[in-house]
Amino acid sequence: MTGAATIRRSCLIGTGSALPARRVSNAELAETIDTSDEWIQERTGIGARHLAGEGETTATLAADAAKKAIEAAGITAADISVIVLATATPDQTFPSSASKVQDLIGAKNAFAFDVAAVCSGFLYAMATADALLKTPAGAPANGRQCALVIGSETFSRILDWEDRGTCVLFGDGAGAVILEARDFPAGEMAAAPGVIASRLHTDGAHNELLYVDGGPSTTGTVGKLRMKGREVFRHAVTNLADVLREVMEEAGIAADQLDWVVPHQANARILDATAKKLGLPAEKVVKTVGEHANTSAASVPLALDVAVRDGRIQPGQLVMLEAMGGGFTWGACLLRL
Repeated sequence: MTGAATIRRSCLIGTGSALPARRVSNAELAETIDTSDEWIQERTGIGARHLAGEGETTATLAADAAKKAIEAAGITAADISVIVLATATPDQTFPSSASKVQDLIGAKNAFAFDVAAVCSGFLYAMATADALLKTPAGAPANGRQCALVIGSETFSRILDWEDRGTCVLFGDGAGAVILEARDFPAGEMAAAPGVIASRLHTDGAHNELLYVDGGPSTTGTVGKLRMKGREVFRHAVTNLADVLREVMEEAGIAADQLDWVVPHQANARILDATAKKLGLPAEKVVKTVGEHANTSAASVPLALDVAVRDGRIQPGQLVMLEAMGGGFTWGACLLRL
């Protein structure tokens, strides 16, 4: 609240994404892994993924996505006061990959940091940036009050390429959005753009179902991703349906009022099962998992950028973002474009 007659919202004014140059089809994977296109498609809906090559890192992909989002928003890097980068695969243990992005894009007025919530990371980053834009910490950098929110991953570098149950599921990429703080008359909030409601959850009791078996404080190594797929699937459908209901209840809307749902792109079967549980028509769900696979924290902003740029998502529409990842962490964010 910025005054008796106005309310502040974080408005999405630009999106961007970036993918590694190398695209790997299921057929190409089958040349070196005991798998097949049919096996992968039937269980996941994935047909291809992009894998980072030499010189491509979480930070470089994030910077490329950020530059496209900045251009789409019609701002400059100097207008950004906050950078929040969601990733589980940072370039280094420290400093943050966000600080590298800040330098790569020339956002000299911004403070920058990483958040780690795996596949839910972008939702956590969105909620964090939204809150910061409503405090003195997110004060205008250059006359405008903007945050750069990024999800970027290079999961290919923590995969066990001999484990066909996990290595076929993931890809690399980055997605970014620009949020700008804007004040609206209190009486006009029903139609005002911006972030309307967010909900975040964590349940650390399920660490062993989806994790990386290494880390600086335990093994001193990066480690590899490990997952019990069936258990994760079961929790994902239940948790995602529940958090979507929570956000809709807070916002005072019904599922049929949503124009689009942009979910974490883990598995086409999870997307279909969650939509069915909520009574959402499949045509309202943005799906990019077939081309991108699971890009963890990058998957929601990647899918969002695709749907904005191809014209499906239009200004004024209600859009729900949702994701679940290791931790377990899960969350959802409702916004009007």
